[in-house]
Amino acid sequence: MYRLLLKPIFFSLDPEKAHHFTFNLIRWMHRIPGFGAISRAMYRPADTDSIDLWGLHFPNRIGMAAGFDKDGKLYRELYNYGFGFIEVGTVTPKAQPGNPKPRLFRLPADEALINRMGFNNGGVEELAERLKAKRPKDLIIGGNIGKNKLTPNENALDDYRICRKALHPYVDYFVVNVSSPNTPNLRDLQEKEPLKRILKALKEDNAAEENPKPILLKIAPDLSDAQLDDIIEIVEETQIEGLIATNTTISREGLKTPTSIVEAIGAGGLSGKPVKARSTEVIRYLKKNSKTDFPIIAVGGVQTKADYLEKLEAGASLVQVYTGFIYEGPGLVKKLLA
Repeated sequence: MYRLLLKPIFFSLDPEKAHHFTFNLIRWMHRIPGFGAISRAMYRPADTDSIDLWGLHFPNRIGMAAGFDKDGKLYRELYNYGFGFIEVGTVTPKAQPGNPKPRLFRLPADEALINRMGFNNGGVEELAERLKAKRPKDLIIGGNIGKNKLTPNENALDDYRICRKALHPYVDYFVVNVSSPNTPNLRDLQEKEPLKRILKALKEDNAAEENPKPILLKIAPDLSDAQLDDIIEIVEETQIEGLIATNTTISREGLKTPTSIVEAIGAGGLSGKPVKARSTEVIRYLKKNSKTDFPIIAVGGVQTKADYLEKLEAGASLVQVYTGFIYEGPGLVKKLLA
């Protein structure tokens, strides 16, 4: 029904307007008595692909990636579509509007998106308040944290600390996002010394908590082998609990969409099928060259069961989707695990 009826309607709308329309539609439908139970019966797979990781039980290995539910407005409803975990954010200490519109674009010929959203969100306190709500007992929630656009890089650690502290009681793991291409100079924080400083400080703060939470780092697909070697060294030195590979790419190589259209869209991170191969390549490189077997969450271009199995074969422990959910609809998780 999604591909034949709903998708053509959604794809006739501006992408960002379609996103908000979908949010409102899902929330409205879940207010109908019994609709949530029907959704779970239709879309939640049996817990046949569960995994225990970081002391957490994931009912299945497929999660919703950060960016879809930035402000934690829909995580309980998304659970009904089968996700084993949901990552909210990226969230910043203060609310910010993000970059000017238009800032989200579809590339249907490539089954891809380009976005330059710019960490638009309502701020960490607003997200924390929403996460206080009752949720399914087996729903794992990750908190993806970033810095405000106006915070200079030399003060970025302060922003990450604020977000970690505010979300600590309400999330099951943290993701440090220094790899979005849509916040000016953010990717400079992937360099070795500033990144070690941020991660070591967050690990120290986390260790002082009564119940420390896993801390992961999300990296870009555009890193060189030498930079990936640095990432491996940083993970092993700071002893963070894992990586997410990968964020969106700034590359435009190999697209089917005409160059004129791509150039007219302009800057932004590319997600979906075109990033699949590079994401898998990064995972394989990390697994082959690391001395410690740290877990990796794969994300990038997962739309079929073959895509999903490819990520696991490359060495991922968990897999996230985002663009695939937009192109394939609410049956995606069950299809991947069939």
